[in-house]
Amino acid sequence: MSTNNLPESSPLGKPTAYQAEYSPSLLFPIPRQAKREEIGITGTLPFFGVDIWNAYEVSWLNSRGKPQVAIATFTVPADSPNIIESKSFKLYLNSFNQTRLAGPDALLDLLRTDLSAGFGAPVQVALTLPDAFPSLRMGELEGLLLDRLDIEVNEYQPMPSLLKANHAEAMVEETLVSHLLKSNCLVTGQPDWGSVQIRYAGAQIDQEGLLQYLIGFRNHNEFHEQCVERIFMDIMRQCRPQKLAVYARYTRRGGLDINPWRSNFTTAQRPSNLRNARQ
Repeated sequence: MSTNNLPESSPLGKPTAYQAEYSPSLLFPIPRQAKREEIGITGTLPFFGVDIWNAYEVSWLNSRGKPQVAIATFTVPADSPNIIESKSFKLYLNSFNQTRLAGPDALLDLLRTDLSAGFGAPVQVALTLPDAFPSLRMGELEGLLLDRLDIEVNEYQPMPSLLKANHAEAMVEETLVSHLLKSNCLVTGQPDWGSVQIRYAGAQIDQEGLLQYLIGFRNHNEFHEQCVERIFMDIMRQCRPQKLAVYARYTRRGGLDINPWRSNFTTAQRPSNLRNARQ
């Protein structure tokens, strides 16, 4: 798996023959660094975090050839050198469909090994088997809903200049949420829908400007992880909060959802992986 892969060389937007037997070579890593340099990130990362992937279409055969199903959750550290292009991830998971394995532990071992190699860092993998499906819950992001604001919107590309904070007043701690995040795939232009939560401590951020800024991603082409890091960096530069965490829950495509979280304060708890209503 080459780490010099470019997005336009990925399987995205190209006719694909689905491979039904195990093939780790299907994974297509893309280095994070080029996009990070584009938003001014060089050297030490200004945040830590994870990308939480949920896969709802995982299946394999047991040793007797009977199909098995599960939901898989993958937790990828934000400091991994690569992301995995999502269509290639889906093709890789589908390569287990006609693959006989001794059991769920054998599947977990392969997933951990292959994905850690692809992302370039240890990846945590968990399987939820059918007997645990009834225990799964849903939940929405907590916070004050920005979408209540009656605003006028004229820009549909990210405009950092819309982000403002009142440094003349006392510091506040707030959690703000919007369900109006939409961006587009970097390669195909297909829409990606999401909800975003912003936790911060610092000068109070102008909520109307923040909502206009988030809506501005509507015609923006970038992968999920890159959008979240752009939001983080733009808020840090424009509003200068002392603490900031940005978490997005994107709706699934091809049975996969991707949920990036970035934070710069160590007291921030890793976010819940509760599936929201649109996921």
